Amino acid sequence: MWNWNTHISAEMNINKNLVASFKKYAKISGTAFILLGAAGIFFPTFMTMTTLAFVSYLMLFAGFFAGWMTWTSNRHDWAGWLKSVLLVMVAIFMIFYPMQGAATLGLLMAIYFFMDAFAEFGLAFGLRPQKVWWLWLFNAITSFVLGVIFVAGWPFSSLYLVGLFVGISLFFDGIALLSGGIFLDEIDETQHKKD
Repeated sequence: MWNWNTHISAEMNINKNLVASFKKYAKISGTAFILLGAAGIFFPTFMTMTTLAFVSYLMLFAGFFAGWMTWTSNRHDWAGWLKSVLLVMVAIFMIFYPMQGAATLGLLMAIYFFMDAFAEFGLAFGLRPQKVWWLWLFNAITSFVLGVIFVAGWPFSSLYLVGLFVGISLFFDGIALLSGGIFLDEIDETQHKKD
């Protein structure tokens, strides 16, 4: 995936503005993720309903947008209309039936955690032997374990597990982002000492 350990100083010299922006926004978003994650851990049902509302309205918007794109580009495209109708119907179902929507979202979240884990494993091994690689590895292991726990308790525990696991995932993503920004600060300071 990303292999920073072999050419990190050359990349940093070429993309100084990009690295500076990443350092700044990694720290800001890392702190925000930690705070949101803590809120989800302490108030899991609220986080479940918030996540459900966010996903439902996002799907509703995507369905209407897909319908508009189909209308303007090719009105005879039955697959475009089907996609639009399915997105709108699932979104309305999740909005009006939140318990079943939470169970549906729970299954989607389990899939998300497994995909997140595999992506983080790739990033962790791409960063090795840098000193923060183990944080990404720990984040990957955490996401994988959350996916397994979620599948084991589904659908009965979806009401509180969705919020709790989203909170835990956000919390560890925030720690990883914050440490990534701090790591780049240390690399930058080392680079300036050499120059």
